[in-house]
Amino acid sequence: MNKKRPKHLALHTIKLPLPGLISILHRVSGLVLFFSLPLILWLFQSSLHSIETYTQLKIIFYYPLSKIILLGLAWFFFHHFCAGIRYLGLDFHMGTNLKQARSSSRWVLVAGILLTILAGSWLC
Repeated sequence: MNKKRPKHLALHTIKLPLPGLISILHRVSGLVLFFSLPLILWLFQSSLHSIETYTQLKIIFYYPLSKIILLGLAWFFFHHFCAGIRYLGLDFHMGTNLKQARSSSRWVLVAGILLTILAGSWLC
């Protein structure tokens, strides 16, 4: 055991594999969706309250910044959904070898982005 071990890890030099990145993004997207849920529910309740509040929200969502926020939330949702399906398959021992894990990680990224573009074209 004469190996020279580093005293600290240089985290910026470590290259994370794609399945690891998908895992971190899945956790971050779940966290963002969890903390944005009260805002989303409040907006939904406000839109159903009266025609005036619905009109005000419609005006607010006309601005580009609010559309970008909605697209971000849509991407978080679609990524979390697609990654959740991937992890459900992994729980059933499907796609557990390295090649299949990397391929399914790519599919999660592509599907999340495509679904977000589809939802964005519908929203905007």
